[in-house]
Amino acid sequence: MVRAYLPQAWVFTTEAETITLHVDTEGNVSVRGGSATSPDVMIQGTNRALSAALSTRNPAMVPPGSIKARPVTSKGSMAFNFLSESFWSLDARS
Repeated sequence: MVRAYLPQAWVFTTEAETITLHVDTEGNVSVRGGSATSPDVMIQGTNRALSAALSTRNPAMVPPGSIKARPVTSKGSMAFNFLSESFWSLDARS
């Protein structure tokens, strides 16, 4: 079921850096500096907010509205909607 939505490239941008999290068709995950040329999801927030969201997955630890997420592709939107329950504080903007 999940493989139908792969590969995926998610771009995370903070005030300090931009990185791309890439999952290939086999489910292998890699991270590199910079932005993907064709991202599936763009996520922007402060370093503090993104660190809190990704490390704790506790919405109480993330100030409301401090992270903005924008699915770019339909497969990115499907994956984002599936995963966003873990990151309730994300503010999706399509």
